[in-house]
Amino acid sequence: MTHHTIAVGHISQILQGARSRGVDVDQVLTRADVPPALLQAPMARVTQAQFAQILRMLRRVTRDDFLGMGQHPVPLGAFDQACRLALQESTVGQALRAAFRHYHGVLRDFTARLCVDGEHARIVLDSRSPSSCARWYGERSFLFFTLGVANWLAARRIPILGVDYRSGTRSADAHKLFHAPVRYGQPAAGLRLESRWLMLPVVQNTQTLKPFLAAAPFDLLVKYQARTSLTDRIRRQLRNDLARELPSLAQVSAQLAMTPQTLRRHLREEGQGFQALKDDLRRDVALEYLDRHDLSLMNIAERLGFSEPSTFHRAFKKWTGVSPGEYRRNRLSCGPAAQPRAADTFRQSV
Repeated sequence: MTHHTIAVGHISQILQGARSRGVDVDQVLTRADVPPALLQAPMARVTQAQFAQILRMLRRVTRDDFLGMGQHPVPLGAFDQACRLALQESTVGQALRAAFRHYHGVLRDFTARLCVDGEHARIVLDSRSPSSCARWYGERSFLFFTLGVANWLAARRIPILGVDYRSGTRSADAHKLFHAPVRYGQPAAGLRLESRWLMLPVVQNTQTLKPFLAAAPFDLLVKYQARTSLTDRIRRQLRNDLARELPSLAQVSAQLAMTPQTLRRHLREEGQGFQALKDDLRRDVALEYLDRHDLSLMNIAERLGFSEPSTFHRAFKKWTGVSPGEYRRNRLSCGPAAQPRAADTFRQSV
């Protein structure tokens, strides 16, 4: 399965806090094997592994568990301790409340709380400090990682009914991250879900905590993504057909035993179009192949089903804003990716 890639716009936003603190963000990017020049191409993408490595590096250089995204730093080890406290509870809802109580004392930019009203529940972030790019992106990141921890505690993906964003720019990737509709301009940032999911038992323990922390934040990004979404089902189905002409909407709908109209409607509900799905898959696989030095640009074009390298060149530049050759040269200029040492995990320096 080829993972979804991440727009460089997210990288630019998550670096804002570190940059305002005087951190050499170009060095952070280079050590994460991301060419700094890539941020100048607004449509460019990075892999989820690269994004996770940027988060690790930011934590190291900012000495802040919140990666410099708040007006006030969060002491190193806060995430570790929140997880340990959550493990002492029996249900996901109780675990989230325990983690939020811990964050009340160390996270000064906003307060997280869990509100239950009958069959529905909300995770709400109440602001404590003035709005800024780093702050509102920090709120969004906190929501995403809160959901990731909840998924880990229950060892399954918890479906979300919707996401609320208070301020900041619109994100084309938000619905893909949460697999839920996103509302902007809301009074408070938060997540909406069915309250029954809060009764799921906590199945993790102190023995599973160590590998979880060692793999974070990558596992939070990918481990409990919705593999059953229609978009991902079709991506898996098409992944091995890229060298040939991809099937039409009618052919895919027949394979899935539904009408083209039903397929199109379900994809629209997931914020996706059929042609965009095919383009996104080819783009993500192209980025994967460009990291393989045993493949020439012609080989990659053929594997992606392009009859001519020039056609692949035009398509890739349309997808990312840079040519495949320029993307590969920029990647090579970074050298080998900085590999995290055993102590260089998400919980380093606790």
